[in-house]
Formats: sequence, C-alpha cells, structure tokens
Amino acid sequence: MEIGLHIADFTYPAGPAGLAEDLTRIATAAEEAGFARVSVMDHVWQISHIGPPENDMLEAYTTLGYLAARTSRVQLLAWVTAVTYREPGMLAKLVSTVDVLSGGRAWLGIGAAWNGDEARGLGLPFPPTAERFERLEEALQICLQMWGPDDGPYEGKHYRLERTLNVPQPLRRPHPPILIGGGGERKTLRLVAQYAQACNLFANADLEHKLDVLRGHCEAVGRPYDDIEKTVMFPLDPGEKGENIDAILEQLQRFAGLGISEVHGRVDRAWEIEPLKLIGREIVPAAAKL
Repeated sequence: MEIGLHIADFTYPAGPAGLAEDLTRIATAAEEAGFARVSVMDHVWQISHIGPPENDMLEAYTTLGYLAARTSRVQLLAWVTAVTYREPGMLAKLVSTVDVLSGGRAWLGIGAAWNGDEARGLGLPFPPTAERFERLEEALQICLQMWGPDDGPYEGKHYRLERTLNVPQPLRRPHPPILIGGGGERKTLRLVAQYAQACNLFANADLEHKLDVLRGHCEAVGRPYDDIEKTVMFPLDPGEKGENIDAILEQLQRFAGLGISEVHGRVDRAWEIEPLKLIGREIVPAAAKL
C-alpha cells in the first residue's frame, strides 16, 4: 500500500509571502518521507469543512506546475479536477504539460464538480448535475483521444473540437493515468469502470458496498476489476507525539483487506514538516508491507 499527501489548506503562518517557500518545504519533505503522490484541490475558494471561503486557495494546475519543478519523484495530480471549470481540450493540454515538465509524473484526477457557490461566485460554468456528468464523460473521451494517435475532430453533445492535436504528447504512455473521484453508484462508478485507471472513495461505512458496485460495473463493461486501482481519502494525523499512529495502521490494515492500494489524505500542520517526517518513519514503511 502507498501513502499520498493531499494539500488542501494553503493558509500558513507565514502568509502569502511565504507560501511558495512553504509549499516547497512540504512537497520535498513528503517526497523524502516516501509519499507516493502529492495532490492539490481544484477549488478557487476554500471549502467549508477546512476553513472559511476567504482563506487562501491556489489554482490547481499552476500549483502543480510549480510543484513539478520542486520535486523529482512524487506523482502529481489535482484531487479532483472540476470538469466544468476548464474546456476539455485545454484540460488535456494542461495535464500533458505537467507530465512533460515533471518527467512523466502527472495524473488526471477528475470529477463532476460540486461547489456551486464558488462557481457562481467567479462566474464559472456550473450546469445541472445530469449535464455535468454528460460533460464528464465527454471530457474523458476527449482527453483519451488527444493522448492517442487520432488528431481528428470530436463531436459530442456538449463539446465540438475540429482537430484534437496535442503536441508534445505526454511522456507517460499510453497516457497519464486517470483517477475519477466520487462514489456515485449509477454514474460515477460506471465511468470508473469504463475509462479510469483508479477510483477514489471515502473511508466510511459503505466503502465495501461501493467496491461491490464498482465490481458489478466492471463485469457489465467486460473489464477486469483488478485493473482498477482502489484509493481512499483518509485523514493522516499522526498526533504531535505519534499517539494516533496505531489507530491509523489499524485502519490501513482494514483497507488493505478490501483491496485498497493507496490511502491519500490531508496532514494537519503539514507546514511544520515534523508530521510528514513522522508519517515517513512510522506509517509509510508499515503500509508498504500491507
């Protein structure tokens, strides 16, 4: 099992003037500690369960480009891209760019978007739920076409591209892995089975049921269930003196029993660096044995 770091909070004691340096310290410390992936949220306002909307928030793909230049091994992705915030042709180009500049370390993390307040606040597109899912499927098709040999047109219900030319292509072949976030049983998990290399689910009581639903969708589309990497979002708070480590390891053991291969989470006080080092010493090596 691998451990990933989700950077969701950009409000640090040094403020915006120290944010670039703090991000560098966090990302490089995570890499040195053995974290496999580093992700950032695709939000333009802070979300309510982390802080008020007025807290600092960085644009995701600009931040990933910055982190690509500051790291050398960790995989990089937005967890997860709001499909309606960028046109799919541009999104494929953004992920391609991060992949090339990072030496082949980019993923596409994507979902149907959910934060209507921030979208309306900044005038970003936010159509009704059914249409967002239609757009999500078309965006997946467009990205896959742009990352393949076919640079012909794409004609969908919502998107029309005259020529899907994408040069340079991503270094990762056949394309950057796709992770679809969400546990919607009728639409999201069907899209995972059809298009994605990984899913992301929340670590709650119905996790096993969601995995069973995904298995059913895989059977329906004729895809091996084991082809899809299963990840969960789970908070990684070791405690100031490591008092939470045993409880975290117990949860990781449970996840491993369900076939989860990556646990991805936010680390409180990550800017202090010591929590990342503690996870690297006590949790990363133990998880690798699961």
